[in-house]
Amino acid sequence: MKEDTTRAGVRVVFRMWRGQVIALFPDVDEGFGDCLSYQHIGQHGGADYNGIIAESKPALPSEFADLAEELTNMGYNLVLGKRK
Repeated sequence: MKEDTTRAGVRVVFRMWRGQVIALFPDVDEGFGDCLSYQHIGQHGGADYNGIIAESKPALPSEFADLAEELTNMGYNLVLGKRK
């Protein structure tokens, strides 16, 4: 059963990866060891959390503001987190 990302809130980590901001949801299991991720282009998908963390840098608030707004408008209750 998928985690409800709209009620209690879901932890999100925003990173700059391959020139774009990616939202990682480390507590939402997508199977095969992946977590849920979201980007403007490509949108939802599974992601190797540790692999992306290793190959990316933290996104600044000015860099992830648009993506955070998009996710909020979709019904996500975001809780900003840091990499684990």
